[in-house]
Order: sequence, then structure tokens, then C-alpha cells
Amino acid sequence: MLYRKLFFMLGLFFLCVGTEGRVKAPSPCGPVPTERQLRWHDMEMYAFIHFTTTTFRDIEWGYGDAAPDEFKPDSLDCDQWARVLKAAGMKGVVLTAKHHDGFCLWPSRHTDYSVAACQWQQGKGDILKELSLAARRHGLKFGVYLSPWDRHDLRYGTPEYVDYFRAQLRELLTDYGPIFEVWQDGANGGDGYYGGACEQRVIDKLTYYGWEQTDSIIRELQPWAAIFSDEGPDTRWCGTESGYVGETNWSTITRGRAPEGAARTAWLQQGEENGLDWVPAEVDVSIRPGWFYHPREDKEVKTVAQLMDIYYNSVGRGANLILNVPPMPSGRIHPTDEANLRAFGEALKKEFSKPLCNRSMRISATNTRGRSRKFAPIRVLDGKKDTYWATDDSVKSAEITMNFETEREFNRLSISEYIPLGQRVRAWRVETKQNDGSWHQIAAATTIGHKRLLKFEKVRAREVRICITDAKACPCISDVQLFLSEGDN
Repeated sequence: MLYRKLFFMLGLFFLCVGTEGRVKAPSPCGPVPTERQLRWHDMEMYAFIHFTTTTFRDIEWGYGDAAPDEFKPDSLDCDQWARVLKAAGMKGVVLTAKHHDGFCLWPSRHTDYSVAACQWQQGKGDILKELSLAARRHGLKFGVYLSPWDRHDLRYGTPEYVDYFRAQLRELLTDYGPIFEVWQDGANGGDGYYGGACEQRVIDKLTYYGWEQTDSIIRELQPWAAIFSDEGPDTRWCGTESGYVGETNWSTITRGRAPEGAARTAWLQQGEENGLDWVPAEVDVSIRPGWFYHPREDKEVKTVAQLMDIYYNSVGRGANLILNVPPMPSGRIHPTDEANLRAFGEALKKEFSKPLCNRSMRISATNTRGRSRKFAPIRVLDGKKDTYWATDDSVKSAEITMNFETEREFNRLSISEYIPLGQRVRAWRVETKQNDGSWHQIAAATTIGHKRLLKFEKVRAREVRICITDAKACPCISDVQLFLSEGDN
């Protein structure tokens, strides 16, 4: 009798194991991110540094006629930059190696218009080298901005300039270690110094630079670097410099089909649900009204509350945030900017450092793919990026219910889709169970993507339900967390 029970249990065990192995993962839904883009998504928030001769002229865009000796950051401290950015919760920093004025912050071998022509540091200065090393000392990844437009160079508008631009790109991608992002500005052509010509020059920015060939240099030298431009190829502009992306934000668009005018802004803000290319949004915004430092803006630095609002409307809507922090002419970050950034970093820690959910709590779902433990709802609580709850292919609306042992208070929610299989969810809501057994909606939203953050009034409940009400394909949810924040709603 004992043997029969033993064989029965072994048979049941092997049957279950066999069933687990036969449940296939969902098929991808639409375009999916590359490994390069997945690494970029995980960066979430990083800094921009705008710094060049215009900093010393107290203007936004340099004309290209500044003398190299005007650049003299006598108290340059890239370690201070890195310490402040790290304290703010940043994961990287992108430097304007050359802005539209054409002045190079590294000793480029292809021009005499660079720090090598300065009296500053006897012509031996190299901002890229100093910042790239400081960033790595403080655990930040490093990225570069090389302006395609050059208002100083006489060759701009000719084929020779494109050769020069590519040669400089090779320098940046060869001499300064790993690069996580290459930023390509959309401003191209107009009036400028142009070697003394002082005239207007117009180019076709879609064809002049030979982007396919130019981008191939990046792929060759820095294969893990994400390329930013208006439409990608790796990440797109969000359509505004105000610090937010659309409440509905698809990481997909169809490149080369951008509409005109206001429709283009909406297209960049929201993406396309059925776009053919995975090109997620990046939100670029400055901590000050301008992109370069101006003393008149010392009292207009964004507050912690404003920075937190930007965070929720960028990272909290599935985009990445690149926050500009312009140094003073001295070469240091202004004390107000530093104080606000450090306080912002502390506020972020308080907001998300103590998740209420854990693997010991009870969690259930209205449907689990093939009834497999591999896709069980508990996967949203295991803290692993490569596991997820999924439903059967025919189920495009489903619910997860989480039960605390006792009533808990919370007012923040974070949720993520398993985006290696694409972006799926169109609409969802959050509900809590009332004492009378009914369910009450406390929040609702549209897309999720890499990460979605919701703020709502503080509630107290024992049971919480996530309802996926509409999806393009079976939902694949990799993470759900609840938090209690003492900050303002």
C-alpha cells in the first residue's frame, strides 16, 4: 500500500513537471526592444550638462564667433558634478561635447577650435576626460552630445563638414570609455559665423548627414550606446521640453511617418499603439528656464516638488528622464541647484524605499497562463526582471488580487510590463475592497510599458485589486508594488 502511494505521488510530480514544461511563453506582441534598448530603459533618469563658451557670454546659443580664451572655468570640479548627480538618484550623465557654437570641450585632432587653443590649463584641458573619469568614480554611466550643427566651422553645409563631423564622432567613441547614449540634436542649419562668412546656411537634415552611415560608426565603436534623435533609431524626443510625456505613452512609432505641426507633437508625446518600430520616449528638461547657466535665473531653479512632478510625468509614464544641470562659469554647479537636487534624491528615496508588498502575502489571479507556476501572479512580487504573470492567449482582461494580513495604508503604486515581449496594456485600474465586500476604484490609467507610477489619496485596505481591462494581447506584468509616502499628493 505504501509503495502504491509513493508511485502515485511520484507520477503526480512528474505529470506536474511535464505540464510546466509544456506551457509556452506568450508570443511577442508587435515590435520589441533590443537588448541595447532594454539597458537604456533601465537607466530611467540621468543628467544633461550644457557647458561651452556661451556659458561665459550669458547667452543660450553661441553664434560661433567666441574666442577660445573666453572659456576659462577656473574652479572646474567634475567630481562635484558627479557627486551631486549621484545624490539626486541619477544613473548617468550626458555632456555637450560640442554645442551649436562649434567649440569642442576636448582637444579634437580635427579642429583648432577647442580647449586645446585656450590659455585655460595651458591648452591641456579635457572636460570629456575629466567628466568621464569622475562619472565612473561615482558609479555613473557616461554619454555624449555632439551637435550636428556647427555655427563656427567654415565647411558647414558642404560634404567636407560631414567627414569632419564623423571624424569627431570617432574620437568621442574611441577615447573616452564606454558610452551609454549618443545624443543627436534636432537643431540644424541657420545663421552663424561660419569661419567669418556670417550668413544663413540651410541643409536638408534628413539627407545631409547621411545618418545611416553616420549611425553605423556608433554601432561599430559603441554597440551598446543608445542613439537619441527626434525619431530614434533607439529613443525618440518626447515632443516638448517642459518635462512630461503623454499620459498614454506607447514605446512604438513608425519611423519616417511623422505628421506635421501639432499632430507631430502629439505623435511624439503618445507614440503609436500599432507603430512598427520600438522607439521609446526620452523627456529632456532643464532644472532652470535656460539650458545654459544664467545668473538671472538663480531664483528660478526648479523646486523638489517640481522635480518630483516631472519624475512622475516622465519616468512614471514609461519614458526616461534626462534632466539638464548647467554649471556656472567657474565650472561648479550652483549651490541652489545642488541643494535642490540632493533634496530631490532624498525625496525619491522616501517615496519608494519601503515597498509594502512581499512574497509572503497572498496573491491570486482570475487567470494564469496554463495554470503554470512559471506565470503565476506571485511573479509580480519576486523582484526579478525576467519573471512575470501572464494569462492565456485568449484572455485580454484579467485581475490580480493582493491580500495583506492586516489593513495597510498606501498612496503610491508602481507597475511594470514585461516589455521584452512588447507593450500590451491599453487600460487598467486599481481597486480596494470595502468593509461591505464591495470594490472601490481608487485610480485608473491607460498604458504601462517599462514602468507606470500612480499617485492617489491615502487609502487603508486589506485587499487590493489590479484590473487589466483592455490589452492588445494577453497581459504580461512583471512587477507591482505599493508604497506609503508622507509627501504631498
